Amino acid sequence: MIGLLVVDDQQLVRMGLRMLFEQAVDIEILGEAGSGAEGVRLAAHLTPDVVLMDLRMPGMDGITATQRILAARPATRVVALTTFDDDDHLYPALAAGACGFLVKDTPPAELLDGVRRAAAGEAPFSRAVLGRLVTRAVHITHTAREDGPDLLTRQLTPREREVLALVGAGLANKDIADRLHLGVTTVKTHIANLMAKTGRDNRIRLAVLAVRAGIVAEPE
Repeated sequence: MIGLLVVDDQQLVRMGLRMLFEQAVDIEILGEAGSGAEGVRLAAHLTPDVVLMDLRMPGMDGITATQRILAARPATRVVALTTFDDDDHLYPALAAGACGFLVKDTPPAELLDGVRRAAAGEAPFSRAVLGRLVTRAVHITHTAREDGPDLLTRQLTPREREVLALVGAGLANKDIADRLHLGVTTVKTHIANLMAKTGRDNRIRLAVLAVRAGIVAEPE
């Protein structure tokens, strides 16, 4: 069971999220907080697995609350959930330690999946946000000294290249599994192998590698 804490200053948003997550048999809402300070206090008391954190709140904002929650309990997975998907909110949230970034108009099924992915150690991002991160990282690494993408990907198996292409397209493990008719555990194994072979330690860096190497997923 995934223990979830919701932090948002808008009561209607908290009510909507509670209604959504109460339908999931594997997620339990441990508590709700209407401010960043209350979120920090409840996180220390309830020890949730995942915190859904609004970023713009009066008083202590979500960035500061994220920093304090993770300083006290680094194993907590904080996912920013905000109306604003601009870089002024994205990069401070990531710098504070948030493991993912979702916008509030994310479809309910994707929001449920995002919490599950965060609890499983993955990094859930809205598709448009992930695209911006990859584009920015590609621009930065064009000037960085590193092994060429062709050299790094030459050692991959055909199946690993397929998985890498779908990671580059921003798909979650379950979506990759469905697309390739594999088990989710098998997909996780392929991704672990990809990280080991390429020296990339997270999905963002794998996605950047896929883009730079021209490994593109075929449209469905």
